[in-house]
Amino acid sequence: MDVRSTDKAMKNAADIFAARLHSAPDKRLARFMSELIHDVADLADRMDMTREEMQSVIGFLTEVGEACSERRQEWVLLADVLGLSSAFESRHAGLPANATPNTLVGPFYRSGAPRRSDNESICLDGKGTPLVFTARLANSDGEPVASARIEVWHANGEGVYENQAPDMQPEFNLRGTYTTGPDGSVRIRTVRPCGYRIPDDGPVGKLLRQLGLPATRPAHLQFRISASGYRTLITHVFDKSDPAIGTDPLFAVDPALLGDFTESDGGGVACSFNFILARDEDLQKPA
Repeated sequence: MDVRSTDKAMKNAADIFAARLHSAPDKRLARFMSELIHDVADLADRMDMTREEMQSVIGFLTEVGEACSERRQEWVLLADVLGLSSAFESRHAGLPANATPNTLVGPFYRSGAPRRSDNESICLDGKGTPLVFTARLANSDGEPVASARIEVWHANGEGVYENQAPDMQPEFNLRGTYTTGPDGSVRIRTVRPCGYRIPDDGPVGKLLRQLGLPATRPAHLQFRISASGYRTLITHVFDKSDPAIGTDPLFAVDPALLGDFTESDGGGVACSFNFILARDEDLQKPA
């Protein structure tokens, strides 16, 4: 066989596949599949992919599917560690430039967290370094957003969420729902969170190790903030002193989400953070 003909084999296969899609009822799906197979064919040609490598790719994708269950979504984890989830969130958020960035809600969110009053604690077991977190909400014009609902949740001082270890922590530990006052602020009493490793005992974890990539997330608190007339904000506030701040495996760290956790009297820490909410009419469609 002419060597030059084999160089074009992948492209020809992609062209033939795309030609068969001309009568597909779902035109967007057909275009997506055509673009995908052409990109894969181009990559295979550029990398001079071997049969063994192709089989390894298929084997890896099979393992990812087999690792999924009602309690675990390995495909979502794969999208997260490839940076795709954060990239899609950023692309489709449509937020004005000065608004607090949106991030992923993550697997540890629970609805129905107990309502707490201003300055009330969400730490139910008394374990950890005390943290007073002051949240201040404003719109893009600097006006305070009163009566906003703030849901907060985070890992404990050992990097474990309450719903990861329900037998080791009280239910709804380190979770709460607050309401901002007339000045748009609220004080949340809790404990300092610790970073944690993402699930790395499956095929995605193995891939990270093969690539020499980290699996530890920097310490953070997560928030879901909603108010009438405003886009619901789901975001993180990261401890900027955490050594993993520059290597978050989920690509969620943004300079606008870094908080200063400073030592306070009595051996605790404090952090104040300003959240800027986007009005519904301020949202933009992706380019």
